[in-house]
This record gives sequence, structure tokens and C-alpha cells, in this order.
Amino acid sequence: MAKRNVPMRNELKYYISTSDYLILRDRLKAAMPLDRNADPELRTYQIRSLYFDDIYNTAMWEKMDGIERRKKWRIRIYNYSDKKISLEKKSKIGKYTGKESTPMTRYQVDSIIEKNDYSFLFPSGNPLFEEMYADVRTKLLRPIVIVDYIREPYIYPAGNVRITFDMKLHSGHFRKDIFAPRMMPVPILEDDMMIMEVKYDYHLSGHLRDILSSVNGLRSAISKYGLCRRFH
Repeated sequence: MAKRNVPMRNELKYYISTSDYLILRDRLKAAMPLDRNADPELRTYQIRSLYFDDIYNTAMWEKMDGIERRKKWRIRIYNYSDKKISLEKKSKIGKYTGKESTPMTRYQVDSIIEKNDYSFLFPSGNPLFEEMYADVRTKLLRPIVIVDYIREPYIYPAGNVRITFDMKLHSGHFRKDIFAPRMMPVPILEDDMMIMEVKYDYHLSGHLRDILSSVNGLRSAISKYGLCRRFH
């Protein structure tokens, strides 16, 4: 299988309170435009991901053990819709992260969820599909948990900076039907807490560092997948 060049980025994560969020949001609004994919009035969109793991729960244990090189697979949708569906592979190498993504169809996702059928992945000519197929066959990769949250995203072209506030984090518990609009998800964080993520290529500008340093968020190696697996 040919090696693919995946751009790697810095990724910092913080637990922040609602009061800190309100301060940061007002300052970021003046410095960074809202991501165009967000609802212009609500300033957010909804994200739902179906994560996969193997029979040894490798993705979960490697995260908990702080393994330097690791990966995890997910299928992601937005606003409960099947208009845009992506298969994503998230990679971690030391302090850097990378993401590869390829489109999927509703039929393909239903084949996995309802029939446990991965045959469309190989042969497909799609490198990401075929890599996932190899993990399905050799490691018995399978869907394990749904992660659901609301995201408020801001972008800054210089340095490819992206700052997001992820709130109302929920786990789908034992459900795998990613398109179900009402699944009674389990809340993961307290109502007054959320996660701030800061992603950038090589440099974070001074004025953005000043804005971020104005709030005492707790930096942590946060994994939404790991948090939701605690309730699974």
C-alpha cells in the first residue's frame, strides 16, 4: 500500500467554563471570521461521528496510555444530515495530528451499520477505503460508539488557524445508527463546561496568543472518543 503524505498540525485542547467561553468568544469575534459552514445566526453546526475500534480496543487503550503514534477511524456527518458524509482517519504523531478524509454515500454507511458489509471498500481504488478494509480484515475493526456535539468554529488564514468551541458533548451509548435524530444520547460534560480546540500549522500569531492567554483554561490531552467510551 502506497504511503500517503498527510499534513500534520499542532492541536491544543482545553476544558473551559461557560464564563470563559463568553469572554473568549467576544474577543475572537473581533479577530477571526466565523467558519462559513456555521449557521450565521446560531454561529454553530452539529457534528456526529461514529467511531470504530478493533476487538482489542486498541484506539482506546493507545490514547489512555499516551502512545506517540496512533490512529482512529470515524464516519462523520453534520446536522443529522446525509448530504455530506465522510470517512476520516485521524493520526497522531507526538504533538502533531493529521486527518485524511474521503466522501461516503448513505448506502455505504447503511451497509456497514445494518449489514456489517464492508465489501465496497476493496477493491475500490480509494486508498483510505482500502486501508480501512485491511484493518477490518486483520484487526476486526467495527463501529463502537457515537460522539455527538455542537461546534462554534472560527478561522484565521495566516498559519491556517482554527479555533473551535465544542459544547453539549453526548455519547450515543450503545447506538450505532448515526442518522437517528432522536437517540436519547448520554451527556458527558457538566452543563457549564466545554472543550476549546486550537489547531494551526506552524505558527500562532501574537495577538491570538494574547487573546487565548486571557482565560485560564485547563489544557489537557482531551479525546471526545475516549470520554464517550467511559460510558460504553
